Amino acid sequence: MKFEIEYKTIENVAGPLVVVGKVKNAKYGEIVKIKLHNGEERLGQVLDTSDVNAVVQVFGPTDGININDTTVSFLGETFMIGVSEEMLGRVFDGQGRPRDGGGSISYREKRDINGEPINPVARVYPSDFIETGVSSIDGLNTLSRGQKLPIFSASGLPHNQLVAQIVRQANVKNSSEGFAVIFAGIGVTYDDYSYFVNEFKKTGALERSITFINLADDPSIERIITPRLALTAAEYLAYEKGMHVLVIMSDMTNYAESLRELSSAREEVPGRRGYPGYMYTDLASLYERAGIVKGKKGSITQLEIVTMPSDDVTHPIPDLTGYITEGQIFLSRDLTNKGVYPPVQPIGSLSRLMNEGIGAGKTREDHRGVADQLYGFYARALDARNLSAIVGAEALSDTDKMYLKFGDDFENRFLRQGFYDRRTIDETLDLGWELLSQLPREDLTRIKKEYVEKYYRKDAKEGDGRGKEKHHNEKEKEKAR
Repeated sequence: MKFEIEYKTIENVAGPLVVVGKVKNAKYGEIVKIKLHNGEERLGQVLDTSDVNAVVQVFGPTDGININDTTVSFLGETFMIGVSEEMLGRVFDGQGRPRDGGGSISYREKRDINGEPINPVARVYPSDFIETGVSSIDGLNTLSRGQKLPIFSASGLPHNQLVAQIVRQANVKNSSEGFAVIFAGIGVTYDDYSYFVNEFKKTGALERSITFINLADDPSIERIITPRLALTAAEYLAYEKGMHVLVIMSDMTNYAESLRELSSAREEVPGRRGYPGYMYTDLASLYERAGIVKGKKGSITQLEIVTMPSDDVTHPIPDLTGYITEGQIFLSRDLTNKGVYPPVQPIGSLSRLMNEGIGAGKTREDHRGVADQLYGFYARALDARNLSAIVGAEALSDTDKMYLKFGDDFENRFLRQGFYDRRTIDETLDLGWELLSQLPREDLTRIKKEYVEKYYRKDAKEGDGRGKEKHHNEKEKEKAR
């Protein structure tokens, strides 16, 4: 039986912090119960301790906390959350309480939201394909089951729409096991909250999802808790119920800002750009909870949304995230301004585990070659586009004009995709071959010849391969020189 010791020794209230004096054996991260003189109860968490004092961050406002009449009880445990399969289809707040009016849940057990570290020896290397239905991700930056892959975005870019689309469309290809999506909204506006929930309900995605929402006007410390609630629920579904779980956390920039705010409140020595020196370790404690564990049927895959302040990829938040995770997907402001959705910029995007999740039996045998060839041709198209901006399109060679056209078609047909347009991986690769077949067969140097023979579109219109013959003659002239 656990005994709670009540303290009536509050010495100071400063903003969201309460300083409690004459406290014995308080622990960092310990949960406290604050009882006001009118009977109202609020929760808090220990941020700092000393021999005589404990600094408590309150989950909520500190209005009404009277130094003389308020009692503080230290519960002797960190934050816990009840977990159950009944959580699927429900919406919770940033403290794990139902906020959808759906009634109470019968929880199977309670778990510490900080989780337990995974033994590196017990990790299984990610090797299975997750189909998001988005060509620019599935075809060029493939997500593997058990991977952690951030999406680097910026203010004003449609990352919320992309997240909603992935939640609706994602599944594990060629798998009979259950699949679930857990969404953690961190510091989102009420409009964004309404958008996510309405979109999930409208498309039926809510039934296989668990949604945790921390609003922008909720306490900062809730932003530290919310992603941990989501990951704890994911670990239960993955490792106890054998489900494949995709965890989407948006926005990790709001999380890091709250981490900096709490660090400042604790008067810690600031690090780079004012963020705490341990931010790398803290982010890793979240990101490294993705993976596959030997002997367990389920898995946890992560997509983290990171909005880069001032579009700066060298900012500490995306910079440290890139070190911990396995690649990144960039959303482009230029593509957005052109009306391309989703505005995924292939140049600069990377999935380091792509090779493990593609190929025969997983996606298709030609996948790697098609992706490499599309990358190569698009990079050449961008060079031609930059050159045309200097000398004008009319001054370009026939070869450059051909690649310039390819770049426009690639953006408008492959990258551009409707919000409700779900493409299978076969449809994505077939579309890639349609574009590649606009160019001379001999230029497809990154794809094995047998795949070129099998998939090259011989019925491609002559107009699609503008200047093929002249292009071939120019290549022969270059060799002669």
